[in-house]
Amino acid sequence: MEKKQEIAEEIQKKALNGRITCSDARKIAEELEVSPKVVGELCDELKIKICACELGCF
Repeated sequence: MEKKQEIAEEIQKKALNGRITCSDARKIAEELEVSPKVVGELCDELKIKICACELGCF
């Protein structure tokens, strides 16, 4: 649960106008050592859209 909060905080720091870039989302996943899927699911929960997707991860 603590990790989820940490991920959510990082997403919210990077998100502008309810959007975050794919590269920022992947960077968060890498830095916090979680899968991109975890970050994507949390973005969904936070109602933050992932834009400029590069690899089809989200």
